[in-house]
Amino acid sequence: MSTINTQTVDPSLLNTMNGNKGAKSVAQEAQDRFMTLLVTQMKNQDPLNPLDNAQVTSQLAQLSTVTGIDKLNDSMNAIAASFQGSQNLQAASMIGHGVVVPGSTLELKDGKSVFGFDLTQSADKVEVLVKDASGNVVRKLDPGYLTSGFNSLGWDGKTDAGTNAVNGNYSFEVVATSGGKKIEVAPFSFGLVSSVAFGSQGTTLSILNMGDVAMTDVRQVF
Repeated sequence: MSTINTQTVDPSLLNTMNGNKGAKSVAQEAQDRFMTLLVTQMKNQDPLNPLDNAQVTSQLAQLSTVTGIDKLNDSMNAIAASFQGSQNLQAASMIGHGVVVPGSTLELKDGKSVFGFDLTQSADKVEVLVKDASGNVVRKLDPGYLTSGFNSLGWDGKTDAGTNAVNGNYSFEVVATSGGKKIEVAPFSFGLVSSVAFGSQGTTLSILNMGDVAMTDVRQVF
């Protein structure tokens, strides 16, 4: 029967083959230190004044708590990583889709443009001012009474003069009142997702003609 002379084997090779057998978590190291101290303490205790059972039980309970917290942290980290991966996959599937995000810009293309806004309460009078790149008002829209919450509107590209506005980027401003009192309005823009970026600050969507926005800012997806 043949034998293997381990003296000729490189120790580093043995360590590699053993893998992470010697690696321990922080909780495991703390547990080992605790057990070593406890055994030493019991070996060297005063026979006339032995360790109190309640004290030993309390120490063991504390060790169990530390170990449980360490395992809970590992579980939470695993859940967070799984959630992040799911969010990244969801964000990647949004490329090419239309989204509604905070903003006051709108794009006119062949007589079609969509935008929206959020009203804190119902408004009996709403006026929308569509402006060109120079800030000039090209169209005033009067949708009338609107309920509270998110409202979406469209612009057909017609100016107040009755002509067709050129394709391009415009902006809009919403003025809403109820009983003569001004209502707070949050504008929203419509755009197409061109790409997605993943970073330490979260998932970011790149919107055509609008720039980058956080995925958490997306109000609607089309």
